[in-house]
Amino acid sequence: MLDTRIILAGIWVALMLTYLLGDVLRIFSGDFKAGEMAGKPFNPTQGMWLGISVLMVIPILMVVLSLMLPYSANRWTNIVVAVFFFIFNIIGLPTYPSAYDKFLIVVGLVFNALTVWTAWNWV
Repeated sequence: MLDTRIILAGIWVALMLTYLLGDVLRIFSGDFKAGEMAGKPFNPTQGMWLGISVLMVIPILMVVLSLMLPYSANRWTNIVVAVFFFIFNIIGLPTYPSAYDKFLIVVGLVFNALTVWTAWNWV
């Protein structure tokens, strides 16, 4: 049986790839227009770009933390961060107009739930 740390790291990698796939499909499908967000002009500040980059680097950081943190901190960090992303994506789900995007968000929700379940049952 694989070490739980490796399983958790693998789930975070799968989540990151799902997010990236959604971004790529959004660009190629034409659903994304530069300078707009949800069809409205979007002029982010440097602080907003920093916030977006911090949000998107969290799953990458979770791969490393899942492999390095001691058991108790590892378990609770995975649970808290996965619950945060689950709630964040549930709130954002209605804002995505495309079926492929909704599908990928649901896949991401499953990965978040699997992370919580795996960390919760880690003995």
